[in-house]
Amino acid sequence: MNDISFEEIEKLDCEGRYDIFLSMVAQERDVWVLINEKNEFLKIHSEDHNIEYLPIWPHSDFTQHHIKSSSEKLTPKCVTVPAFFTKWVPGLEGDGLKVCVFPNSDAEVWIMEPSELKSDLQEEFSNSGI
Repeated sequence: MNDISFEEIEKLDCEGRYDIFLSMVAQERDVWVLINEKNEFLKIHSEDHNIEYLPIWPHSDFTQHHIKSSSEKLTPKCVTVPAFFTKWVPGLEGDGLKVCVFPNSDAEVWIMEPSELKSDLQEEFSNSGI
């Protein structure tokens, strides 16, 4: 990870950012969401696909574009992987929310079921020996 800069990661396509996300989360054991002043997490409604999703990032630094472009006051919030697996994934699926993995300033995003992300992360943990 040290051989690629923040700016280079931001410029990757969805698939590239997804791979970086898996790797970074496997190392750090955290995912990041944004919350507003009421401590409510940011969820986005896609008019094009008529779905709601939770954007998540591998590190708080990558949330800055969304913080700057939002009309709400947003703050990064760390969610540990165990909490994400045991509380967030079932809660998101129960609410019918998808996850948007590692969005950047580009309009192209990677949206998936929370349980699919959990499975991919578990596989990444197995592959990295964590």
